[in-house]
Amino acid sequence: MRGMTAAPMVDLVGVGLNATDTLISLASYPVRGSKTEYRTVSTMPGGQTASAVMACQSWGLRTRYVGRLGDDDAGRLHRREFARTGVDARIIEVPGAASPQSLIFVDGGGERTVLCRRDDRLLLQPADLDRSSIVNARALHVDGYETAAATLAARWAHDAGVPVIADLDETYPGVHELLPFIDYLIVSRDFPGRLTGEANLERALRRMQERYGCRLTAATLGQEGVLAWDGKRSYLHAAYRVAVVDTTGAGDIFHAGFIYGLLQEWTLERQLDFACAAAALNCTCSGARGGIRTVADVETLMATTPRYEPESLARAAD
Repeated sequence: MRGMTAAPMVDLVGVGLNATDTLISLASYPVRGSKTEYRTVSTMPGGQTASAVMACQSWGLRTRYVGRLGDDDAGRLHRREFARTGVDARIIEVPGAASPQSLIFVDGGGERTVLCRRDDRLLLQPADLDRSSIVNARALHVDGYETAAATLAARWAHDAGVPVIADLDETYPGVHELLPFIDYLIVSRDFPGRLTGEANLERALRRMQERYGCRLTAATLGQEGVLAWDGKRSYLHAAYRVAVVDTTGAGDIFHAGFIYGLLQEWTLERQLDFACAAAALNCTCSGARGGIRTVADVETLMATTPRYEPESLARAAD
């Protein structure tokens, strides 16, 4: 991408994963060695960063996505979706490579199990990045899978005063080099303990914030919502109680909701509530992006939908 003309200003740029999801709906998850009937099969675009970018674009933000795709049908599906919604897609096409694929089993309770296939030739490299595509934005979102590229993008953004949001669910090799450039570190439930060795979640979030200097550290907790630490106090926001069809993409859309609220300059409490509501709404439909609705729809859910019974802070942290 180096040598391209300067990228126009956008609200959000995302650097990270895309995937084509094949969703297989089951009444219940099969036991090993068994046979089971499946209900439906559907194929649709997904991926952590790509889905978060698409949600923000649908809510009226100007967005850019940077990633690699193969020259196959899955890659063309992503390109069509980016073009349809108006995302500024900076795609590196790799001839002969298979675009990332996920097989997702969704049981009768809406819980998903994901099998991933990724071609190493599609790993985004630091040399693929153009600095203007990163710093000409109001926020940067990364997922850390392509750690070296994410680290360079985050360092450029950090040095330019652009806030960086991260969605991490694994302690990828090199992640310790990425974390000092992250402002808003929102991770999966188990990540803080694996990173710090601290079993208590609240203490692990505090350690992450102190060690890496993040403005916010947080962990998403499924129906228990989110636990966050801003350097002064903890926030525990329970999830909204909805009829769950499919949890695929809930974390991606949570991050999108948080980013949207951040760029609206809302209070942290409102950002977390909006993110929880956006994630809940997405869970009422199939697919990583199936339940992305309007901002007004999210706010209606916030105003009309009860939450799960809130955990005590001590119980959630343990």
